[in-house]
Amino acid sequence: MTELSRSGDANVLDALVDRRIRPLHDLAEHAGDIARACHSMATRFRRGGKLLVFGNGGPSTDAQHVAVEFVHPVIVGKRALPALSLTSDVATLTGIANREGLAEAFAHQIRFLSEPRDIALGLSTDGDCVNVLRGLEKARDLGMLTVALTGGHGGAIAARGAADHVLIAASADPRVVKEVHVTMYHILWELVHVFFEHPGALERDTTA
Repeated sequence: MTELSRSGDANVLDALVDRRIRPLHDLAEHAGDIARACHSMATRFRRGGKLLVFGNGGPSTDAQHVAVEFVHPVIVGKRALPALSLTSDVATLTGIANREGLAEAFAHQIRFLSEPRDIALGLSTDGDCVNVLRGLEKARDLGMLTVALTGGHGGAIAARGAADHVLIAASADPRVVKEVHVTMYHILWELVHVFFEHPGALERDTTA
C-alpha cells in the first residue's frame, strides 16, 4: 500500500467518523431537552402509566428493543416498568392496515390500548412517517405524554408539533440516525431510572 493510498484511507475513515460524531455532539447540546423528556416520562410511570412504542421498518425493531428494556431491564436491580411495542403483533398490524389503511396502524391501537396517563414514544428516521405522526396525534388527543425520536430536521412530526418532546438525530443519513436513536433511547431508559432513584426528584413537576 502506498503512502498516498494510506492517506486516502485515513481521510475516508475521518469522514465516516466525523459523520457520526457531529450528531452526537448535537445530542449532547440538547441534554436539557432529553432530561425534561425523561422527567416527564418518569412522572407518568410514577402515576401508573405505561409506555407504548412504535415505528416503521428499522425503527419497528427499535420499538421492540425499547419495550423489552423497560419491561425486563438488562441491569440487575433496576425496576421493571410497563411498556408495549405496537409493532410486535403482526396479525393486528396487518388487520388494521387491510381494513383502515397503514396510516392508522398505530393510532387505532393507541385508541383502544391506552389511558390518558400513558406515554407514546414514536420513532421515525426522517420525521415524515404518516402512521407515526397519526399515532402521536391520537395520543395527544387522549391526553397522553408524547415523545418523538426523529432524524434530519424533524420532518412533519416536528413541524406540526405532534409531540410534547421531539428529540432529533441531526443527520440525513438513516444509518447514522439509527445509531443516534439507539443512544437516545438508552439515555431515556437510564435517566428515567435516575429520577426514580432520587427521592423528591419527581415532586418538582406535577403537570407532566
